[in-house]
Amino acid sequence: MSLEQSPALVLNADYRPLSYFPLSLWPWQEAVKAVFLERVNIVSEYDRIVHSPSFQMQLPSVVSLKRYVRPARRPAFTRFNVFLRDRFNCQYCGDGDDLTFDHMMPRWNGGTTCWTNVVTACAPCNLRKGGRTLREARMTPRVAPFEPSMHDLQKNGRAFPPNYLHESWRDYLYWDAELEP
Repeated sequence: MSLEQSPALVLNADYRPLSYFPLSLWPWQEAVKAVFLERVNIVSEYDRIVHSPSFQMQLPSVVSLKRYVRPARRPAFTRFNVFLRDRFNCQYCGDGDDLTFDHMMPRWNGGTTCWTNVVTACAPCNLRKGGRTLREARMTPRVAPFEPSMHDLQKNGRAFPPNYLHESWRDYLYWDAELEP
């Protein structure tokens, strides 16, 4: 395994990941720097050793922050967070490919870009709906849009485990049971 394939899982001071999706990982260089700056505790290590001419250390695989970082109370409204809220599925047909977002009440008709007016839509459904209202297009979202909490987004993020999970991370990550490897 190369050094670039040796990121450190970053946990908050309460030993919970800072985020699940994307998973809170630091490149090995950031983890080593944080150790030297005494900002983190090493929780687990890889079998790999890094060294300089005068120092060597095992590469951290899991670190925890020494100071608790309070999670944001409300998630930012971003395209990614809308997709995550909607679990990366079109809210009209359920497809997960070629995703965009759709204003249910078109902006030209007074619709705003906010949690309760925007849903994930695949490109074909978005094109089919066009600039019409839901009633005009005869389309209904599968789930009414809502403003998610950080907990909602974290929960949804756990449904999408990354392709690679180091064994030392498993005690700190909680994925949907049916997706466990």
